[in-house]
Amino acid sequence: MNDVISTIIARGDLAHLALFLWASSASGLLLATLRELAAANRRFDLFVRELSRFNRQFGDEP
Repeated sequence: MNDVISTIIARGDLAHLALFLWASSASGLLLATLRELAAANRRFDLFVRELSRFNRQFGDEP
């Protein structure tokens, strides 16, 4: 990794290195956010299913 960074610095491509690091971190944060969103959707779906089951079991039936 140090060789790659040294080569980029020697060629004067610091802007490219900075852009790559920014894009990598933004992509990583997006991936983490999507994982958390999927987990929240699963938890909410389980909650709704349990609520529906509870209403069927204890709901007011004539």
